[in-house]
Amino acid sequence: MRVVVSAGGTGGHIYPALAIIDKIKEKEPDSEFLYIGTHNRMEKDIIPNRGIPFKSIEMYGFNKKKVFKNFKTVACIFKSFKACKQMIKEFNPDVVIGVGGYVTVPVIISAKRLGYKTFIHEQNSIPGKANRYLSKYCDAIGVSFASSIKYFPKEKTFLSGNPCSENAVNVKAVTKTELGLSATKKLVLITMGSLGSASVNRYLIELLNKFKNKKYEVLIITGKSSYDQFIKNEIPSNVKVLPFYEGLTKIMKRTDLMISRAGASTLSEIIALEVPTILIPSPFVANNHQYINALDLINKKAALMIEEKNLKGDILIREIDKIIDDDKQLREMKDNLRTLKVENSALIIYDKLREITK
Repeated sequence: MRVVVSAGGTGGHIYPALAIIDKIKEKEPDSEFLYIGTHNRMEKDIIPNRGIPFKSIEMYGFNKKKVFKNFKTVACIFKSFKACKQMIKEFNPDVVIGVGGYVTVPVIISAKRLGYKTFIHEQNSIPGKANRYLSKYCDAIGVSFASSIKYFPKEKTFLSGNPCSENAVNVKAVTKTELGLSATKKLVLITMGSLGSASVNRYLIELLNKFKNKKYEVLIITGKSSYDQFIKNEIPSNVKVLPFYEGLTKIMKRTDLMISRAGASTLSEIIALEVPTILIPSPFVANNHQYINALDLINKKAALMIEEKNLKGDILIREIDKIIDDDKQLREMKDNLRTLKVENSALIIYDKLREITK
């Protein structure tokens, strides 16, 4: 299979795209890929490092505050259509895939106008503007949450789950002793994503002493920018602090309770691994989509949620203490997460790609 893939801006788009690429490679080892991304975002480094042919276009999102910058954005959009048409025609793919981010707009539209088959994937409960707009240019649309189907044409939309979930299931778990933790005590994992959250980290620093003498252990992954602030403080013996950990799902498989943001890829891993979680959605994302993502789990009683504005006093520790030794509630959360699972998500997407390219 010859495949053009486009996704950009954040890991939440890029890693699902890579999971789809990995599944196609597994099924058809002779497949060839071209990845089209932006010239100045994460994908420009991640994709070439994976040995995947990469081409970039200059693209920017619209700026609501500095309107004059949008003139450049419009100019780049027109320029990008011409570039995308040329790239796609030269590569001559069987299918063109968009996995989120504004860079996918000229790629998918150009492909459809040239007569190629197209597929997009939506990771969030509420679709972004790009995917909503692109829905009319697609032959098939995969969504991570059943609640997203209503935003797209029903006849070509299907529940695929998030392909990152399949990678999470297949990864080998780390042992607690490798992390310098007890093999017998329960583990609370606290992480606000790869970059961390300055506001939540400030709150956690104030809580450090309150974790002292708890029966469970706490692993806090701060993000590199906040790590130095943490280690200036006295760290209780049952708390371990790391700046970053590559392959977080290895730890999630050993976690009894997780405290996390509600990004789409993270939720797919929480669901796939059935990790009881207290979600703290980021209030700083477009359309408050992390809060909406979290509601899919909250409404199924598969997770709990504390909004960041309510992180005051010792509310987080009180919630942790309430849940961590309640084996009945932990078991119920796991059972409810299981009802949200989409098994073999990347395989489902691969099968759909094969169907539309017959």
